[in-house]
Amino acid sequence: MKPVAIFRHAPTEGPGYFATFLDSHRIPWEMIKIDAGDVVPADASRYSGLVFMGGPMSVNDSLPWIAGSLALIRQAAKSGIPVLGHCLGGQLMAKALGGEVGRNPIKEIGWGEVTAADSAAAAAWFGETRKFNAFHWHGETFSLPPGAELVLSSAYCVNQAFVLDGKHLAMQCHVEMTEEMVKEWYAVGADEVAAASSSPAVQSAATAEADLAQRVAALNAVSERLYRKWIGALVA
Repeated sequence: MKPVAIFRHAPTEGPGYFATFLDSHRIPWEMIKIDAGDVVPADASRYSGLVFMGGPMSVNDSLPWIAGSLALIRQAAKSGIPVLGHCLGGQLMAKALGGEVGRNPIKEIGWGEVTAADSAAAAAWFGETRKFNAFHWHGETFSLPPGAELVLSSAYCVNQAFVLDGKHLAMQCHVEMTEEMVKEWYAVGADEVAAASSSPAVQSAATAEADLAQRVAALNAVSERLYRKWIGALVA
């Protein structure tokens, strides 16, 4: 099988549990470290699927790799190669496929409940899970591209995830988290958390890290199902 391409945009925002999942299913993968200067591939057909992780930048920034990433996503979607996006990755997917990305009404940082839509599309991805606590770290949000179906929402961000053509999944929230990632993000982002502490959707490190093992295990159970559904469309 051709490898899954994983695009990393910041050193602290790697694939986390997603890499563990791929390894456990013996699915080869290749890390493309945008943050380290790796070039965006021009040919999506080299890969069985594309996965875009998070990052502190905006898809609306004038960064040299963004245009190539958007073009690659469009190429993959046109060719039936499944695409998966986490936070910034979901925003890249939205913009590439005809949506827009702009400021969310408030910043979300920490754990927060998300709700699956009452639809066949949502049930295909989330099964009987209607609500769960996802991890959040964003100040922007995306609109739905043409043809996309909203499958996940939260009280502070309506568009938490969409599905396109039954195989492409874009998420605003993070489902790839590990305990180590949560701790590292809070350590690196301490100033950002302090500056946004008045937001009702921003948690302190102490709050977010309470019962962390149980929270991460519950999230991994949800992401396990999402990732299992996603790999069902991988191109051999």
